Amino acid sequence: MATASTTTALPVLVQSLSKHFGEVRAVEDITFDIRPGEFLTLLGPSGSGKTTLLMMIAGFSRPTAGSIQIAGQEIVHLPPHKRNIGMVFQNYALFPHMTVGENVAYPLRLRGVGKAEIKDRVQRVLDLVQLGSYADRNISQLSGGQRQRIALARAIVFEPKILLMDEPLSALDKQLRETMQIEIRSLHDRLGMTTISVTHDQREALTMSDRIAVFSKGRLAQVATPSDLYEHPESQFVAEFIGESSFLPLEEKNGQWCYNGRPLKLADDGIGAADTMLLMLRPERLRWTEDNAAASGDGNQFTGQVRTVVFQGESLLFEVMLDGGHTVFVRMANRSENVRALPQAGQSVALRLERADARLVRAEG
Repeated sequence: MATASTTTALPVLVQSLSKHFGEVRAVEDITFDIRPGEFLTLLGPSGSGKTTLLMMIAGFSRPTAGSIQIAGQEIVHLPPHKRNIGMVFQNYALFPHMTVGENVAYPLRLRGVGKAEIKDRVQRVLDLVQLGSYADRNISQLSGGQRQRIALARAIVFEPKILLMDEPLSALDKQLRETMQIEIRSLHDRLGMTTISVTHDQREALTMSDRIAVFSKGRLAQVATPSDLYEHPESQFVAEFIGESSFLPLEEKNGQWCYNGRPLKLADDGIGAADTMLLMLRPERLRWTEDNAAASGDGNQFTGQVRTVVFQGESLLFEVMLDGGHTVFVRMANRSENVRALPQAGQSVALRLERADARLVRAEG
């Protein structure tokens, strides 16, 4: 198999791409680029257009309008088998009547590769996914995680320059899914091929991706690195979909954004003000401070009452009703030395949010 040092990864350009099914606009005027060797994840809820977009790149669906280019070549009119793209389907699409080795060899047989070379390449790719001794096994003898690896092996055995994955881990349990996220990312780094994956799982996207494209109602909401999406979401939708968030409605007075009549000290996000702006509050960025103490330095203070405390294993989640009438959440690590000192339900509290963590997003809906 090729490695990152020998594979020539290719760029992909999606430009003004749309897909309509009658009156339904599944994808509407999408434009973005995918860099050579990049791992890009298409993230969004069900029905947001991400899988439809992937199927258009793969060639299984024809766009209503727009362009898809690989290394500068227009591919919209090319059939799937001429695009040299590897594909891992959501249900793996393995052939139950074939052995593991026969499944992996199938793309090579279609391309007329000789028997000796097929045998060698199948063995190498099975070794790569750590199933080197499984060539003669039946598909029915494999676990879910093993089937996922075989589907991945079949997709990369002919050394495509681009790999597409449609919800590749959705059928796995939580622990195995998290393990496979690391393994797929490691394999991507070794092979160096451009990879485009679809998921609705935000943690999966954050773990595996160089960049994430967030979709909403057929449109592209934002494309950025995982850290930029988390720290600098451009809208309420993105902030809600990437991580946990509470939002406070703001009012503008004398050129300052205020909550409950109190001016806020805000980070400079570079987001142009809209008619309605919200303060985004990440639960792990809020901290307890002295009750009724005045905010000092670059901090903001909010007072309220703890309504519930939820034990979640590694952390505790506190629901707090602010004096302004809005609910926020505070997450604290479950450490034995501080659990007893934390507030209890019914207790009045004051919360502190640093200026650097006080970010605005555009309200939606």
